[in-house]
Amino acid sequence: MTSLATSIPSPPEHTWYVGPLPVRAYALAILVGIVAAVWLTTKRWKARGGDPDDVLDIAFWAVPFGIVGGRLYHVFSTPDPYWGENGDPVRALFIWEGGLGIWGAVALGAVGAWIGCRRKGVRLSSFADALAPGLLVAQAIGRLGNWFNQELFGAPTTLPWGLEIDPAYLPIDPATGAQYAEGTLFHPTFLYEMLWNLAAAALLIWLDRRYRLGHGRVFWAYVAFYTLGRVWIEMLRIDTAEMVLGLRLNVWTSILLGLGALVAFVVIGRRHPGREDGVWLPGRAPQDPEAVEAETETDDVRDGSDDASEPDADELAQTDTDSRPVGSDQDPAPRS
Repeated sequence: MTSLATSIPSPPEHTWYVGPLPVRAYALAILVGIVAAVWLTTKRWKARGGDPDDVLDIAFWAVPFGIVGGRLYHVFSTPDPYWGENGDPVRALFIWEGGLGIWGAVALGAVGAWIGCRRKGVRLSSFADALAPGLLVAQAIGRLGNWFNQELFGAPTTLPWGLEIDPAYLPIDPATGAQYAEGTLFHPTFLYEMLWNLAAAALLIWLDRRYRLGHGRVFWAYVAFYTLGRVWIEMLRIDTAEMVLGLRLNVWTSILLGLGALVAFVVIGRRHPGREDGVWLPGRAPQDPEAVEAETETDDVRDGSDDASEPDADELAQTDTDSRPVGSDQDPAPRS
C-alpha cells in the first residue's frame, strides 16, 4: 500500500541556464506575478470606465519604482547580510537572490503609479482600487520564488505539510547555536501567504462588486486584509530580521499599517459613500468623437442659418426703395 506524502519537498534547483544566460525561478515568479496583475487590473479598469491601454502605461512607471522600493525596504529591515558582521554591501544589488519588501514596493510603486496616472489624466485612487486584487495575486505568485530559493520559511513543525529544506539551506537553531538537524521540517510560510493572498483577492473582488466601493476603499481594504495575514505568518518565520521591542519589524509595520488602513476605509466611506462617477481627473476626460462631430455639425448649421437670415446692405436698400408709396414726397409722381 502506498503511503501518503507527509511533507512538502523543496525544488532541487532555482536557476537554469539557456547557454550562458541564467534563468532564475525567483525572477520568473516576479515576472509572472506582474503579468497576472496587469491582466486582472486591465479587466477591472475597463469595467470602471477607464481605457484598458492606460494600465500598461501606468505599469511602465509603477513596476520599476516598486522593485527599487521593495529592495530598499528589504535591505533596511534585514541589514545583517549586507552591513552586519561578515556582511557584503554589494549583495544588496543581487535582487535575484530574493528579498523584496512589500511595503517598500507599495510605497515607491505608488509614486510611480501617481506619475503614470497624472500623465494619463486619471485618478490615482480609482486606479489603486482597480489594482488592489491584482497586487494580491502578484504577491501570491511571487511567493513561489521563495519556495524555489528555500528561504523565508517558518519554525520547525511536525505537521504533515511541513517543508523539507536541503542541508545547505538549514538555518541555525537559536536554542542550541547549531544548525538544525537534517530532516527537520519547517512551516511553509510561502504557502500560507500564497493561499491567504488568493483568498483575500477573491474577497476584495466580491466586496467591490457587492458594495461598489470607490475613492480608494478597495485599496485600503487590501492593506487591511494583507496585514492581518502578514502578522501571524511573520511571527512564524525564523529568518534574520530587525527586532523592535521583541517583535520583528515587519510585524510592527503590519500592525500600524493595518490600523491605519481600517481608519482610512471608514473615514473615506463616510465622506464618499459609493463609487466615484468617473476615473478621470477634472477637465481630463476625453471627449466622445461622435459627440464632438455632432456638436460641430450643429454649430455649422447654426452659423449657416444666421448667415441666411441676415440680409446684406444692398438687399436692405433695395427693399427700402421698393416699399416707398407712389406719390410720396420722396418719390413724386411723373408729370403728363
